[in-house]
Amino acid sequence: MAHILVVEDEAPLREAYQTILTTHGHKVDTAADGEAALQQLHKAQRIPEVILLDMKLPRVSGLEFLQRLQQENSKVLKSAIIIFSNQENEPDIDEAFRLGARKYILKAWASPRNLVKIVDEVLGK
Repeated sequence: MAHILVVEDEAPLREAYQTILTTHGHKVDTAADGEAALQQLHKAQRIPEVILLDMKLPRVSGLEFLQRLQQENSKVLKSAIIIFSNQENEPDIDEAFRLGARKYILKAWASPRNLVKIVDEVLGK
């Protein structure tokens, strides 16, 4: 069982990801934006093994979230960060990888089965 943080502003998607991953035995926390996620991580006693991070978020975007982790030299960068987006913006993808993301997945491709497969893959299962 892994500890996963889902950072997604669309409530139905956030809840769906949480349900799918919880059903597969993971402990899942959620945040509706990058600022809330950063606050949770600063208070967390356990760093999540996986962070599912939307790129377009209110208050603090996915890229800004990653930049702030870099600036803080955060231990969270050891987490497997998976970017989920509806866009295929090459410069943003390159920047996300430069800032520590391990995967960049289009949301349209992330069916429940694929989501579990992706998480298992980054966890080495």
